[in-house]
Amino acid sequence: MPRIPGLSDLIATLQAQTEALAQLPRTMTDLNGAVRELITATTVASETISSAQRTADRLEALVEELEEPVRALRPGLERVGRVLDDPVIDTLPETLGRIHDDLMPLIHGLRQAQARVGTVTGILRRRARPEDEPAEDADPPSPPDTSS
Repeated sequence: MPRIPGLSDLIATLQAQTEALAQLPRTMTDLNGAVRELITATTVASETISSAQRTADRLEALVEELEEPVRALRPGLERVGRVLDDPVIDTLPETLGRIHDDLMPLIHGLRQAQARVGTVTGILRRRARPEDEPAEDADPPSPPDTSS
């Protein structure tokens, strides 16, 4: 049988169009699902942006509150920085160690001398007052305090 030119092309095109139309409901369902997911993602993104904006507002208020006091600290911090940059600060622990090593024996000696003077003073006070002899039933005098 002879063929009509273009008829087979027309039938092939109609067949492809019919197959495409048959796939249209599934495609529309897939598109609808994708649109729903896009709406959900957009809602979450919007909520995230709102939360970030609230956080940024709070941070901005906090920075405004702290900015002036922090700026007021700047001159003092610069002075402290200059002092700490002084080479004398590096020798301070060693100097304090030497002072400690030199003074502690002197302080110990002064405490011992103070205790001895207290003891001698106590003995001299008891000898200077013979009329104030304690009665036999009275408590004996307490020794001088050497704990300081």
